[in-house]
Amino acid sequence: MFYRPAEGHGLPHNPFNAIVTPRPIGWISTRGPLGDNLAPYSFFNAAAYTPPQVTFASTGAKDSVGNARASGVFAVNVVEEAMFAAMSETSAELPQGVDEFAHAGVAKAECASIDCPRVADAPATLECRVIDIITLRGQDNFLVIGEVTGIHLRDDCVRDGRFDVTAFTPVARLGYRDYTFVREVVALKRPDER
Repeated sequence: MFYRPAEGHGLPHNPFNAIVTPRPIGWISTRGPLGDNLAPYSFFNAAAYTPPQVTFASTGAKDSVGNARASGVFAVNVVEEAMFAAMSETSAELPQGVDEFAHAGVAKAECASIDCPRVADAPATLECRVIDIITLRGQDNFLVIGEVTGIHLRDDCVRDGRFDVTAFTPVARLGYRDYTFVREVVALKRPDER
């Protein structure tokens, strides 16, 4: 099968969402004029090491983008299996000003390097200052780029000097309404390391 996205795929559901998988979930927390906000984004990833930078993309003019634009900061919280239901609950379309932390029963803490809330029990949180917000093609598509200014690591997730994803079970987004949980880790050296 071959199709041009501009001409449609002819399938009941868009396959693009299932092709680029698994995708990490950035559980983005922000603070804005109407209060605190927490929402999951599966168009999220690390973008650079030095300085550390991350991106998340929003399909729609959502509170996370507006708050990041207004405050100049946001936090990325890592989602573990134990937080799966709460993460999903924070994706609900709620009236502006409703605190998703409270709505989903998620414990909140303050960030250390920025004025922003974070998920208190997350395995890791990246505190970020906005570098740029780029308007992408299409209607209300935005790419938010942030520089990481502070990192929280939950103590039980640091083992033998490494952030160990086997200490928790990361959640990743597949296509459609499908998710997966990282339960297996395989190490592979690069050719120049052998």
